[in-house]
Amino acid sequence: MAYPSQLGFQDAASPLMEELLHFHDHALMIVLLISTSVLYIIPCMISAKVTDKYILDSQEIEIIWTVLPAIILILIALPSLRILYIMDEINHPHLTIKAVGHQWYWSYEYTDYEELGFDSYMIPTQDLSPGQFRLLEADHRMVIPVESPVRVLVSAEDVLHSWAVPALGVKMDAVPGRLNQTSFIASRPGVFYGQCSEICGANHSFMPIVVEAVPLEHFENWSSLMLEDA
Repeated sequence: MAYPSQLGFQDAASPLMEELLHFHDHALMIVLLISTSVLYIIPCMISAKVTDKYILDSQEIEIIWTVLPAIILILIALPSLRILYIMDEINHPHLTIKAVGHQWYWSYEYTDYEELGFDSYMIPTQDLSPGQFRLLEADHRMVIPVESPVRVLVSAEDVLHSWAVPALGVKMDAVPGRLNQTSFIASRPGVFYGQCSEICGANHSFMPIVVEAVPLEHFENWSSLMLEDA
């Protein structure tokens, strides 16, 4: 998860987030090269006292500063389009979970099971245990198996919400009356935190998302216990 004074992204916990981090670094290097070149050329043009008539009116230079930006845009657009298609691709999910946003909590339904569902509320500050995070802990976590494709169906009951977990590279709007879907694969066990990313009212800051990725055997044991308690 994020830590104080952090400047970059959180560590990737899914292949999709790794791709997003690579694209971010790729685009940042291009922006850095362009900024460096422009900042170098500006003082050179200001301080230079010599002019050249071939530079003032040159077809070759005009072709270069037209073609070069087009090439740079292509170098940015192609990887971006590739990631967009990867984000929209959902192939044979092993598990489907429906996440419904309410004011101000989340409810989860494991649609592959008959009666496996629960509400997830933020744990108040006075009830936190040592080591738990303020405004990020929930009384029920969304538990998923590691290295398994998971499809999340996102909707809302009242107003706009947004189901977002940065470490997994997932952010999907929850719209009343509409069912959006996204998918991810947790590449390692862990607990990943997120929050509602759409202003949804007075307690918008108090509806966290907690995703716990566990080995498949532990997930089966957890689901069996939840079904027994239901």
